Amino acid sequence: MSKRVVAVVVLASTLISATAQAREIEPPAAADTTISGRGFGHGRGMSQYGAQGAAIAGKSVRQILDFYYPGTTTGKAAGSIRVRITADTTDGVRVGVVNHLKVRDLESGKVYTLPKAATRAQWSIDPYGDHGTKVSSFNATTRKWTLWKTFAGMTQFEGAPVTGLILPSGAVRRYRGALRAVDVSGAHLDTVNVLSLEYYLRGVVPEEALSSWRPAALQAQAVAARTYSVYHRNRATRRAYDLCDTVSCQVYGGYDSEKASTNTAIAATAGQVRLYQGKPIIAEFSSSNGGATASGPVPYQVMKLDGWDAYPGNGNPNVTWTVTRTAAEVQSAFDVGSIRSLRVVNRSGVGPGGGRTMTVEAVGSKGRRALTGDQVRGRLRLRSAWFTFAPNRLDIPIGSDQTTRR
Repeated sequence: MSKRVVAVVVLASTLISATAQAREIEPPAAADTTISGRGFGHGRGMSQYGAQGAAIAGKSVRQILDFYYPGTTTGKAAGSIRVRITADTTDGVRVGVVNHLKVRDLESGKVYTLPKAATRAQWSIDPYGDHGTKVSSFNATTRKWTLWKTFAGMTQFEGAPVTGLILPSGAVRRYRGALRAVDVSGAHLDTVNVLSLEYYLRGVVPEEALSSWRPAALQAQAVAARTYSVYHRNRATRRAYDLCDTVSCQVYGGYDSEKASTNTAIAATAGQVRLYQGKPIIAEFSSSNGGATASGPVPYQVMKLDGWDAYPGNGNPNVTWTVTRTAAEVQSAFDVGSIRSLRVVNRSGVGPGGGRTMTVEAVGSKGRRALTGDQVRGRLRLRSAWFTFAPNRLDIPIGSDQTTRR
């Protein structure tokens, strides 16, 4: 064999080996990047679609919770919860007229019954002086506000079974319990809904789960949400509220979100929480874990395969997904200039394709940068940190690198 032939064979062998291990792709310069992934959320604790899958398979609420929060036990909790209503960005707390409405002075504890107001009237708590409040009534016919009483500190509306909070848009959202004015920096007052833990869950569970799900899945969501609430309540003693009402905490829609099926699930698990070493756990949950739970900083957050997440009939739309990001978006995410290559350096090692992305390395015209999978998820607005860059497949062997070269 001639030296030229030998050289060609060696070169071809080298290229095949490099391609097999690095999976290098040569798309056009500045092309959009297609990203495929699994799951929706952080993956720690309970998969909500997984709970539904387990319920379809005939598992009980206890079996579901034992699987997703291993090593924990069942306990009891009660009391109230304080929830910041983020949609109310008005200066104060404005409510519609309702029977039995009262005002409580939070400094003295004294309760005042509000006088009868005109039809279609409103009541409002607004800032007054230095850290004080004033309560006024609004007559919709005359379009005038009338001062009723001033207070040296904060106040709240209470007494009515359900009270309509008037939002800046004019929309009305109804809540059980009290609607409290909370002093914050500047002239603005935050609105905090104070109500019993069990009534609070009535506005959470139907927002976090589908009300048509199996009873065991809804019961598992009720216990997880109750436990999560108590965990944060125990750590918010110096704050004016325990939780917010968005995905940053738990989604809470108040009275208008309540459903019969979820109310039944809450009642069936009344007071139940999950404990670890006698204390309420941080019972995290997410929509879908993609087929494997993620580990966390506590003993009951372990990484393991989850066959319930994609169980037949649970309707999980987030088991797998694909999105496209522009060259400009990818370049902005890594800030290394024009992207030349992207490489998944390592994965968690559990689940299809090697599991969640742990580290991604980008090489660009201005240098090289490594980001965690969670950082890439946030910067590229991905559903989870379990992803790969197309056209690579998700079922590559564990430990293999993935490279997309531009």
